[in-house]
Amino acid sequence: MTKASRRILYTAAAMPLMATLAGAGGHPGNAGKFPVDMLPSDGLPVASVQDTTEVGWRILAELNYRTGEKTDTLAALEGKLVKIPGFTVPLEDWASSATEFLLVPYVGACIHTPPPPPNQLVYIEMDEGKRAKMDGWNPVWVEGVLTIEMTQSVYGDVGYTITGHRVYPYEF
Repeated sequence: MTKASRRILYTAAAMPLMATLAGAGGHPGNAGKFPVDMLPSDGLPVASVQDTTEVGWRILAELNYRTGEKTDTLAALEGKLVKIPGFTVPLEDWASSATEFLLVPYVGACIHTPPPPPNQLVYIEMDEGKRAKMDGWNPVWVEGVLTIEMTQSVYGDVGYTITGHRVYPYEF
């Protein structure tokens, strides 16, 4: 099988999941609901439910990573508490939990293969003292404060940074 054939096969296999995550997933009626077992240990959400904005990968793709130009929609999200679905990529080998990691739109996206473009990579740095469970095969929600900035690092170019408050399993 040629490299191009393999890439097409992998892309076709990932399309249904990418389509779900691209629209931020979930039924609109469930937006902003916190399952009781997903609340922080003190029993209160980090911010009120109304303050959390659900953001899909289509919106993140609106960042022009060559010029840094952002749409009005993206500009309005900067500095806000957001909730984004995706898959975790630990920045440490064999990490089962981490304080920093990448959030990517589809399973298997990583820095070792051609990575997604910078507007499809989010660098997450958890709040001090918090760790997130790393399970790259299962989707998660990441909640935190969004910063839009192009960052170049040994991990590749990344278009977004989130100061992570919570990471929990993705559910519709």
